[in-house]
Amino acid sequence: MDQIVSIIGGGLAGCECACQLADRGVRVRLYEMRPHKMSAAHHTGHLAELVCSNSLKSLREDSAAGMLKRELTQMGSVLLECAKSASVPAGGALAVDRDVFASYVEKQIAQRDRIEVTRKEVSSIPDGPVVIAAGPLCSAALADAISDLTGSARLSFFDAAAPIVEADSLDMDILFSQSRYEDSATGDYLNAPFSKDEYVAFIEALTSAERVIMKDFETRDLFQACQPAEEVARKGIDAIRFGAMKPVGLTDPRTGRRPWAAVQLRAENRDCTAYNLVGFQTNLTFPEQKRVFRMIPGLEHAEFSRFGVMHRNTFIDSPHLLDKTMRIPGTKVRFAGQIAGTEGYTEAIASGLLAALNTFADLSSRDYLELPNTSVLGCLIDYATDPAVEDYQPMHVNFGIMPPLEDGRRRSKRDRYAAYSQRGKDALERVIRDRGDLFDRNAL
Repeated sequence: MDQIVSIIGGGLAGCECACQLADRGVRVRLYEMRPHKMSAAHHTGHLAELVCSNSLKSLREDSAAGMLKRELTQMGSVLLECAKSASVPAGGALAVDRDVFASYVEKQIAQRDRIEVTRKEVSSIPDGPVVIAAGPLCSAALADAISDLTGSARLSFFDAAAPIVEADSLDMDILFSQSRYEDSATGDYLNAPFSKDEYVAFIEALTSAERVIMKDFETRDLFQACQPAEEVARKGIDAIRFGAMKPVGLTDPRTGRRPWAAVQLRAENRDCTAYNLVGFQTNLTFPEQKRVFRMIPGLEHAEFSRFGVMHRNTFIDSPHLLDKTMRIPGTKVRFAGQIAGTEGYTEAIASGLLAALNTFADLSSRDYLELPNTSVLGCLIDYATDPAVEDYQPMHVNFGIMPPLEDGRRRSKRDRYAAYSQRGKDALERVIRDRGDLFDRNAL
């Protein structure tokens, strides 16, 4: 194909996208500003540098992370194979030697003569088909260009997310459904009621818990943008009780009285399989979040689909900007990776692969790829492009946003997760079989 696809960002999403397009006969110009201009988090100029953990999470196929890896294998991911080749012992997880991994990815890029790596900062969006995979620490110049394209109101510079918990891990004998001033057992929120003693103990734990130590680039203007719950609580014993934890308008059906305080949980999806802790954006470490938030009545055994985060993060409001192919309608621009709000290493690889397939479909006048929402990647993309999602924050794959099993049978958690996995595997196999025009390398 004569047309060149510009990919901005040489991270996981960008490199996967470049390899997949090149393997389908598409010429690619892969832009990476490092090492000429470094971000505040990167240490090298290598493509696909891992800047945080070296873990790509679980390999178990009855986990969401493991299910995603199997789906990437089914779809022929290049970078996942690099990760497996660069793996180090990590129990049931896939962890890598980050330097070896980067070297393997760079080798894959170098051996494809249709990929041209251009080391420069991109300050304006190129003409023609483009995939923006610049990551959450894209340069200020590129962020300005994206703002011009999307509107500044659709671009966030700081991530302030509350934890999300799985519905089936909550104790519904304690939690009650009620919106403020509405009748008991009705309403859009679940409520966790506190006695005075429970509240005092919770505030003490919240304000004394270990916080994330953040670099200057992460803390600049952060608390003016959004205050973590623990910072509000430090202002006084009742500060958060008059804010996010106010009990006004609520009646605990167990006592018939208003609780001393309450945490409200808002459904994260239409199926109500996951709930957001309203007003509890936080800067606590992940282990401390698990310890402290499990002190909330009814959350003693909570499983977390996503922990709260508070750090610098550039990402677009994907649900109100992108179509199901991760494209801005009416343009030739797609997004992939963390800048689109697909949180996590493996998720970045997956979104890069999907962006490549649909960009190739554009260039070759094929139908777009529609992944089933029973696949874990399809479910994540549905979530990330659903206009009904409000207050969008980066999300990794998890079973909390997947549609319920159709048969309605009661299962143990392990059996339910295994059923999710098998259902997704079967559905994706059917799609790959039916879309040989995208997946069959011999037919391309």
